[in-house]
Order: sequence, then C-alpha cells, then structure tokens
Amino acid sequence: MARQIRQTTPKEDGYRMPAEYEPQKQVWMIWPQRPDVWRDGAKPAQKQYKNVAIAISEFTPVTVVVNGDQYINCRAQLPESIRVIEVSNNDAWARDSGPTFLVNDKGGLRANSWQFNAYGGLVDGLYYPWDKDNLLADKICEVEGVDYYKQESFVLEGGSIHVDGEGTVLTTEMCLLSKGRNPNLSKGQIEQTLKDYLNVEKVIWIKDGIDPEETNGHVDDVACFARPGEVICIYTEDKNHPFYEASQAAYKTLCQSTDAKGRPLKVYKLCLTKEPVYSIPNAHIDYGYGSKPRQDKELVIASYLNFLITNQGVIVPQYDDENDALAIKQLQSIFPDKEVVGVRTKEIVYGGGNIHCITQQEPLVKK
Repeated sequence: MARQIRQTTPKEDGYRMPAEYEPQKQVWMIWPQRPDVWRDGAKPAQKQYKNVAIAISEFTPVTVVVNGDQYINCRAQLPESIRVIEVSNNDAWARDSGPTFLVNDKGGLRANSWQFNAYGGLVDGLYYPWDKDNLLADKICEVEGVDYYKQESFVLEGGSIHVDGEGTVLTTEMCLLSKGRNPNLSKGQIEQTLKDYLNVEKVIWIKDGIDPEETNGHVDDVACFARPGEVICIYTEDKNHPFYEASQAAYKTLCQSTDAKGRPLKVYKLCLTKEPVYSIPNAHIDYGYGSKPRQDKELVIASYLNFLITNQGVIVPQYDDENDALAIKQLQSIFPDKEVVGVRTKEIVYGGGNIHCITQQEPLVKK
C-alpha cells in the first residue's frame, strides 16, 4: 500500500529524481481515445501509440493504462508482453500527469505527485475537466506500492523538466513562469521547490520553448541531458524555420552554462525537420466541451528532441521528412552504446505531443 508523504521533502529524505539514462524497470503509457483531441476517433493515434509501445518493449517492459470503455480494444491491439491495466484518465500524456519517480542510495523508490491542470487550467489549459488526470500519479503509485510526496498546490508537468541525476535540472521560463501554473510564486520560490522535490542544486533556465500554444514551452522539445555534463539541443541555421530563434537562443544559453558540479556543458546539436509540419486539413476532430478547438493546417511541434532514452535503446520520432535519417544518425553518434530506433509519430504530434510526452519511465532500484 502506498502512503502519501506531506511533512517532508525528497531532499530532506535523501531521494532524488534519477536521469532518464539510468536503469529503468518499466515505462508507463496511457491509451489515447479523446475524439476532440485525436482525429478519426483516435484510431490513427492508437496505431502509433501501439508502435511506440512495441519499440520500447524491445528494451524495457511497458505498462499501458486505459479507461474501462477502451480496455478490450487496447488489450486486443497490444502484444501480450505489454501489460494493460484499467485506470481512469482524461487524456494520454503519461509524462505530464504521471508520477515523477525518485530513488535513494539504499534501494528505495518513491515519487512526486504534482498538481496537474491540463497545461494552464482555466487560464490557457487545453482541456477540461482534468480531474482524472490529476489523480493518475496517485493511482499509479498505489498500483506499484510506491510512497509518494503529495503536492497540494504546486503545478508541474514532467515534460517541463530534464535532470542529469547529479544535481542539475533543465527547464524553461516560458512554461514554469506561465500564468496558468503557479502565478502566486516567484521565480525564486519555484526554483526552490524544484530543488526540494527533485533534490537538485542548480536550475538551468532556458528562456523559451517552441510550443507556446500547447504546453507553454516544455523543455523536452528543446533540450535534454545525454549524460552528466552533456546536453542535446535542437538547432537550425535556417532563419525561415519557425523554431529558429528559440533553438538558437537555447543553444547559446546551454553553451554558456555550467552544471551543479561546475562543469561547462558539452552541447550537441540535433537537427529540426527540413520542412515545418502542419496538421492535416479537414481532419475529423470532434468539438468537445472544455477542449481547445483544433484548427486546419496548424503548425505542430515536430521535434526530434522529443525522444525517449530507455535502457539500451533510444526511441525517436519520425515525420516522413528529409531530415528523419539525419536525426537518427546524429543521435546514434551521441549514443554509440544504444540502439537508436525511429518510429513514425505524425499522428501523435497532431495531438500536441510526441514520444517523450506519452511515456514516463520508472527507475530500476538496486535492492
């Protein structure tokens, strides 16, 4: 049985958020179904979620949670090697509504359960209600028997942070300082909360993300750690690319930064798509109460950076773009000891996210 921890913080108890490249026990996902987010009753998205889950399962066990009315469909589509359990949810972003797992040096496993308000609540959130998603982290912790730190008010999504496991976290001002998250807290107070609940010593603030209309600029589309002291950043020299300014600014910030141990960061460049990716015109998307309407030919956030590092694999988005192969080549050179696998994910990015957004890793602890 999991218990809620409210009196202490992970830092006080000696727990930290491990880096994504540390050993993983399993990866969590949520089955998509909202017809007001996903086109054609979510069937195209379900196919690509399935392909992502299968790719991950070659390296790490996968658990998919699903609403009761989609359980039979989900179970039938996924191979038996992938666990499927019924857990109610509002939408399918496990990175953001799921728990942020924590470890200590004694084989302990805990988690953070943040407040989740669908990327901005009533200010600029993407859907309503979000009550089931706000309980998802608690429920996963109950399933796994993991004690968790229950946030009463602090809003945070997992896609807005990347850690190196050695005291440093990356994030963006665009997201964490947005009016729909924690408007009553100062930047210093937000930074202290990250330090207390992720057990880090240094916060590296990148100014902007590339999706102000979706997640308000999650960092997992822009930059992440490859290993301690080394980061990957999106990059283009094409001044006409819609992500040019944000990518150039992020790259400059990281090149001028040091981590918690005082090391200057080694910064790898990761290409962007050759051509911007836009949503499908005349897509069959329902208009739903409380959801942000989707427009025809919207710019979507097609970033190769939104990949998942999982044990001996790296699972990378592919967009049927000229630079798909280049992104795989670049990442293979950065991760020579892992197998870099591309998965077509345009249907997922049409819904507002990608591989990293739809997954949440649970670390493997040493007993």
